[in-house]
Amino acid sequence: MEKLLISYTPFEIRVGLVEGNTLVEFYVERPAEKGIVGNIYKGKVVRVVPGINSAFLDLGLSRTAFLFGDDIMPVGEVDWGKEGVLVNNLHEILKEGQEILVQVIKEPIGNKGARVSTNLTLPGHYLVYLPYMNRIGISRKIKEEKKRKALKELVEGLRPEGTGWIIRTAAVEATEEDLKTEMSFLLCLWEEIREKAHRQPAPSVVYEELNIALRAIRDLFNKDISAIIVDDKEFYEKIKEFLGRYFPHLVSYVSLYEGKEDIFAAHGIQIDVRKLLSRKVWLKSGGFIVIEPCEAFTAIDVNTGRFTGTKELEDTVFKINLEAAEEIAYQLRLRNIGGLIIIDFIDMDDPEHQEVVLQTLKEALKKDKAKHSFLPISSFGILQMTRERKRESLYQVFYETCPYCHGEGMVKSKRTIYYEILRRLMKMGPHVKNKKVEIEINPELSEIIGEEIHYLEDLERKYGFTAILKPNKEFSMTEYKFHILSE
Repeated sequence: MEKLLISYTPFEIRVGLVEGNTLVEFYVERPAEKGIVGNIYKGKVVRVVPGINSAFLDLGLSRTAFLFGDDIMPVGEVDWGKEGVLVNNLHEILKEGQEILVQVIKEPIGNKGARVSTNLTLPGHYLVYLPYMNRIGISRKIKEEKKRKALKELVEGLRPEGTGWIIRTAAVEATEEDLKTEMSFLLCLWEEIREKAHRQPAPSVVYEELNIALRAIRDLFNKDISAIIVDDKEFYEKIKEFLGRYFPHLVSYVSLYEGKEDIFAAHGIQIDVRKLLSRKVWLKSGGFIVIEPCEAFTAIDVNTGRFTGTKELEDTVFKINLEAAEEIAYQLRLRNIGGLIIIDFIDMDDPEHQEVVLQTLKEALKKDKAKHSFLPISSFGILQMTRERKRESLYQVFYETCPYCHGEGMVKSKRTIYYEILRRLMKMGPHVKNKKVEIEINPELSEIIGEEIHYLEDLERKYGFTAILKPNKEFSMTEYKFHILSE
């Protein structure tokens, strides 16, 4: 069975989905860095760019948001509820200064602003309300055709005319009363949003998505989850109050953890960020995978490592790739890696082996709620896939760009830094004759300077100054300063 563990502090909320004793999904939200996906804004069009069929909107955020033609429902005199309408003439529909309701579908990342859509959605536990649609969709994860038909007919009988709904996987367990209650709640919520949008000026936020704990309960809870465990009494009461109002059938699953040990540790899970996001992940067989987040994609390399098979090489490679496929699926879900993913499996000559490895990866990702798409494994063992990215990965939550290497993953060598200092002294030489030049450096540079001190001594003789080395433990390896003391 599965459990949802929720750890609350005023500065950070941590949520873990645990299967047995294994952490399979982990989410962190910090109020100071709270994401905006799902938020609805009353925005103002700043610029329309016909060449790329897109527009930029002011939402009141630090950067303008991006609205692509595929993400807009027809407006104005076009029927918003009409299905299958693609907007290829955005500049004819939107004008600069126009006010419009949009929902954030992708977080701002790096220098890119948020991506938004006018196709608004309000998710509940069983249903998703689509205010501008007139249709009923159903989760692909509901496989049984008889059940799909019954659920569609039930929702069709309950929905107000002209409204759109998506039936979520959890609806399989819902009663008619459950669906009716949630439908009523979402319709009321939409009316509140519309009224707020009418009153407020643009740009402004008119609806904020739930915090990560409530969102996880709403989106992840299913028949396999036996408990929702919270470690803070006040937050526990807030969750019960929220569920009692909107999802009363879930209240009985919530319990308070009152132990002194960290809630994750008490359930046999150690949250160590360095291990959690380790570049190298060992496989049980002795092989390993290397995960490298890049700017445009994530690269994953599969290696044989210490594995030595007792059979033919092809069987050895096949076994490692199978094990790697399952581990990669687990790591993608755990680290919340999205976007383009390039996987370099060990080369397989047998096409059947390639297909089995691909199917193993797909099977292992079935429990992952993020959408995926795949290309076949190439003759070089390369698999290209995408995973839906809406929110930040754990890398973006826990790490920031290194101020020393600026994200390049490498820093200057000690010898390079020493030679930079020598070149700076050569430029200063004519101006520091008969003076003392104090050079403040990281202590670790002392060793390389000591090995090649003759270069510094040659400059002292050539320009007639005296160099004084001053170690400073507060300096980074690449930092150094010159101080001219006296004549």
